[in-house]
Amino acid sequence: MKINASILLIEDDRSLAEGLKTVLSSDGFSVTVARRGDEGCQVASQHSFDLVITDLRLPGLGGMEVVSQIHRQTPAVPILLITAHGTTESAIHSMREGAFDYLIKPFEMEELLASVHRALSSSASADCNRTNFETSGRPSTLIGRSRLMHALYKEIGRVASKPVTVLVRGETGTGKELVARALHEYGGRSGKPFVAVNCAALSESLLESELFGHERGAFTGAVERRVGRFEQADDGTLFLDEIGEMGPTTQAKLLRVLQEGTFERVGGRETLLNRARIVAATHVNLEDSIAKRSFREDLYYRLDQATLTIPPLRDRPEDIPLLIRHFASKHAQSLGFDPPTFHPETFRLFQAHAWPGNVRELENSVRQCLLRTNGFPVLPSDASEVINRPSRTGSSDSNDWMSIIRETLAAAERGEVADAHDRIIQRVEGALLSQAMSLGEGNQSRVARWLGLSRVTLREKLRLHGLKPSQETGDSA
Repeated sequence: MKINASILLIEDDRSLAEGLKTVLSSDGFSVTVARRGDEGCQVASQHSFDLVITDLRLPGLGGMEVVSQIHRQTPAVPILLITAHGTTESAIHSMREGAFDYLIKPFEMEELLASVHRALSSSASADCNRTNFETSGRPSTLIGRSRLMHALYKEIGRVASKPVTVLVRGETGTGKELVARALHEYGGRSGKPFVAVNCAALSESLLESELFGHERGAFTGAVERRVGRFEQADDGTLFLDEIGEMGPTTQAKLLRVLQEGTFERVGGRETLLNRARIVAATHVNLEDSIAKRSFREDLYYRLDQATLTIPPLRDRPEDIPLLIRHFASKHAQSLGFDPPTFHPETFRLFQAHAWPGNVRELENSVRQCLLRTNGFPVLPSDASEVINRPSRTGSSDSNDWMSIIRETLAAAERGEVADAHDRIIQRVEGALLSQAMSLGEGNQSRVARWLGLSRVTLREKLRLHGLKPSQETGDSA
């Protein structure tokens, strides 16, 4: 890192600007402050800086325009964007326009300094983030304002325009296809085909024909030539979902496409050129599959040129109210209801749930709540009946709980959560109370005696978790 590096700070909040200048100066940097976006661009054009830090919302010229203009003038200078109004679009756009990093207010000064040091230590940072296209179209809906989701948006912005195969990893229901569509649309292919194939939904022989197409007479029932998904994708994007379920023969043929860029239809001799960008997704551990010899290691390395990992919903509970409102508005319209309202405790109940099915499960639960309440305010008792219904699986299984504990502690170790104890205890307590009330047939006195709690304490805990007992009395039980 360059000693006594010069930094241009563009920030209209005077107190924040002074605070940042003090911190950066005490770390040995020379700091110049501009109060407006247009002023910052003018200063940047007249003087040489090693780094630029700019707010997103500025008078005169917005932060995104500042990033774009300064990056065009001096592409080798890294730019950090800071904002209290982070969105999916601004995060991805900022990385595409040339920003090195994107920080959400409020942030710790240590976090800012770490980003500054990373930017200055990477001589090629700006070149690595350079893009040469404009977005034509809004990406599919990715919802979340948590730091974990903003980290994902930044990664999408970094790799969207690069000519690399991308592997999207994440648990079932986290939204892997939405990430693939964002890569497609932000990667300059929004006007091209986006073709999705679920590799787990077809047998190997059918999947091979589905991907590569077949010639007439290639097999019994092939009465005419069929164009496969690679040809349909053309120079757009081919999304291969559940790639870990692909059979060995198809894996070998896909490897050839990735290595040579060509393929043949089943039963054909004509060599066809693949022009589609490949985005693959999996919820299984491919490293374990390689060890079990059910997945090719050479194919894995071809797919893993860039990896995006989607965080599970339980690791970003702060996004749950936003998702609930989105799904409620979406389904209320289709069901003919007015936009519903939610009791504050209902949000907390949803946030306390583990959501093993992730966003897909949450959406289904929101829809079920609307059907139960006919669009009226959704109370904690309504939500509890949906998310704790007997048909649910996994939430009380000991292996799943151990997995949740391990993953939550791992997130804490990475600095992504600071309340691992409360999160785990809240989930365990909710499941315990639900099971106990079911076993006790709603008798509060009986359940309180089992748990060693007073009835007042039990009733308060039931209220906090949105659990509605079937009996309010029963002292003689």
